[in-house]
Formats: sequence, structure tokens, C-alpha cells
Amino acid sequence: MLNARVSAGFSPALLLTAHGSRDPRHAETVAAIRAGVAAALPGVRVEAAFLDFDAPTVHGALARLHRDGVRRAVAVPLLLSRAFHAKHDLPAVLAEAAAELPGLAVRQAGVLGPDPLLLDGLERRLAQAGLGAPRLGEERAETGVVLAAAGSTDPEANAVLVETAREWERTTGWCAVRPAFASATPPRTADAVRALRAEGARRVAVAPFVLAPGRLPDRILAGAAEAGAELVAPVLGAAPEVVRLVAARYAEASADAVPAAA
Repeated sequence: MLNARVSAGFSPALLLTAHGSRDPRHAETVAAIRAGVAAALPGVRVEAAFLDFDAPTVHGALARLHRDGVRRAVAVPLLLSRAFHAKHDLPAVLAEAAAELPGLAVRQAGVLGPDPLLLDGLERRLAQAGLGAPRLGEERAETGVVLAAAGSTDPEANAVLVETAREWERTTGWCAVRPAFASATPPRTADAVRALRAEGARRVAVAPFVLAPGRLPDRILAGAAEAGAELVAPVLGAAPEVVRLVAARYAEASADAVPAAA
């Protein structure tokens, strides 16, 4: 639930900040997430912006908010872990905007992961892809899952995926969960699928740990097909769990972004 002051008319604007992509499916997915968040947060102005490739830019979106008289905003990164974009790119853009847009206070919220809600979203996507009923317990005991992310040059981001895979295996009945990456660091998706087979998994499912389709998610799909995975889940996209996480990050940041009630 939102902070009482946020819901009582002191709401900062919420600016979803995505990486951006030349693939139009990326922007379409961000638009779907924005629509879901706007529906979940009535009374809050919700906008989306991109760090690269797509429009509007983060700076452009903030300038528009400023022209419209908005004086407080929370930038919620549509990122699953703290990598270069969350640590450097976004803070630099927000600092530049603060210097050029007097009177506009912008607070950067935390990234979406790690969080148990993301595991719930992954479970949802696997079920939508056909893994589950009617013999869920039996299927889990026979199924290995590849948790496949885009990959990063930031070791902290990659370590988050490894820990997420470990937690998912520990708290569910999958016979094993193995991390994989589409770039920057091994193992690749196809290698992780083959490793699970070698360990005795009768069935292998691939769960993309990404928010939107694009070039690197397509590599995940190609690796799954190459190694013969039986099932590939859709990307997380505008899953209800993602919408809830965005709202939660906004509420957390808004607690310090709004003035005290008179």
C-alpha cells in the first residue's frame, strides 16, 4: 500500500526509466507496463522514458513534466539488477536534469530485483507456457529450469542472477535451476540446457529473466532451441508482479520525496 501522504494528494510523478532498444517490441512492452502501473496507482501521473534508442529520453520526459508544473518525480528504473545503467547512466541523467530544470526534485528509486515477486512472475510465465497442471508436483521433480538473463559486464548484476537461481531452486520443487547469460559471461543458455540434461533432468524449461523482447532475449530463445529445451516461457513484461514491484519501489522512494503534511 502507498504511503498515506502519497495517496492524499502529495503524489510525485512516476517516471518509468527503461534501457531502450532498436526492437519496437521493447517500447511496446514498456508501454504495457506503464499502462498497468497507471491503473494500479490512480491519481499518480505515470510516464515512461528511455536511456537510449527510443523516445522520449529521460531528460526530455522530465523537461515535459517541468513544463507541466510538476515539481516532484520518482524515477523507477525498469531494471532487474543494479548494473551500469542504474549505478551511472541514470544518476548522471537525473543530475543533469536537476541542474537544468530548477524547482524539479527527482529521486531515483531502487531497481526491481532481487525480490520474491520476480520469482512469482517467473512461475506465472512458466505456467502460461504450459508447465504445471495437472501433475505440477511430478513435473517439478523432473524439470530443470534455466534462468536466462541478458548478462552484464558488472559482476554484481551477474551475481544477483546466480543468487536468484539458487533461491528459486531452494524454495520450489524444481529438480535444479541454473543461471545462464546471453552476453558478457558464460554459461550460455544452450550450455545450461545441456548441463541440466547431463545432470539427469528429464525435461528442461527456459525462463527468460528479462522484462522485454529484444536482441539479447532473442539469443536466449535461440539457445533454448539449439539445445532442445522443451519449453520456453515468455518474458516477464507487464506481469502483475512487475507492476506491483514498480508500485512498491515508487512508494518506498516517495516516502522521502514528498513534503510532510501540514
